[in-house]
Amino acid sequence: MRVLVTGGAGFIGSAVVRHIIKNTQDEVLNIDKLTYAGNLESLTEVDQNSRYQFKQIDICDSEALTEAFNQFKPNLVMHLAAESHVDRSIDGPAEFITTNIVGTYTLLEVARKYWANLTSEEQTVFKFHHISTDEVYGDLEGTTDLFTETTPYAPSSPYSASKASSDHLVRAWQRTYGLPTIVTNCSNNYGPYHFPEKLIPLVILNALDGKPLPIYGKGDQIRDWLFVEDHARALYQVVTEGAVGETYNIGGHNEKQNIEVVKTICKILDELRPQENHQSYESLITFVKDRPGHDLRYAIDASKIKQDLGWVPEESFETGIRKTVEWYLNNLEWCRRVQDGSYQRERLGVSA
Repeated sequence: MRVLVTGGAGFIGSAVVRHIIKNTQDEVLNIDKLTYAGNLESLTEVDQNSRYQFKQIDICDSEALTEAFNQFKPNLVMHLAAESHVDRSIDGPAEFITTNIVGTYTLLEVARKYWANLTSEEQTVFKFHHISTDEVYGDLEGTTDLFTETTPYAPSSPYSASKASSDHLVRAWQRTYGLPTIVTNCSNNYGPYHFPEKLIPLVILNALDGKPLPIYGKGDQIRDWLFVEDHARALYQVVTEGAVGETYNIGGHNEKQNIEVVKTICKILDELRPQENHQSYESLITFVKDRPGHDLRYAIDASKIKQDLGWVPEESFETGIRKTVEWYLNNLEWCRRVQDGSYQRERLGVSA
């Protein structure tokens, strides 16, 4: 199979590319614009493989996308390219509208025209897999409710609204034009190669530098945490085995309050890299003003993907977070290189 992956230099995208190259005989074309969060160093394990190739393309560039499709001739498209940070969307929503909505529309049109010219046999194999987020569902009010594939959309931020828009476009192209699409919505990912502005890597790196560990509000926001390599495995299973027209929610079954996540990281660091002053890293926790429109709780019901495809996460939060902390401790040079000096590990999006 030939798999075209958009956003393959990003956090989740690079995990998908690494998974496919390491565990299958498929060929991969990685298309990425290489914005601030796209980093080819996340692919050094596989970038010399003869089954891997990369093209720097903006998904809003219809002509370049068409040329890439015609040259590579993909059987499967996995669309992960997106502006993805809620805080950045609050401070600068325009890029999110352009990339996540216009870019998805452009990619859908290129894929539709490519698919229309395939033989009937090739058409039956082709799938367009759109990777989205649980944030499109908005905020869970109850303490036991879970997001399902039929939960109504109620996005809260410019980021989640742009992703909701792209989800609707993908489903419309399937219903209107017959393009064989699948949508997945995932919970919060974490793991190796995560860009340092996100909560978990930010806390690890700030702690190692002796800097404050900024927690929004009271830190009582609840997220379902999914180890990125579990997610990559699920995504490949969906695109190869999932049913056209279906939606699959992918979650880690690991609901944690943000403050609990931070304290867990502190305890692991106390064990693996204790501070010279012998104080716990918890002493660095600092509560900051909450961001606008901050959803309190997300939680995924992943029973459908388990029932239909047999997928379940392999990592618990306890095993996954330890692997993650250990990876950052062993890859601090990667962390230093990935930051260009314009981002200094502050929490973003609180100016509104």
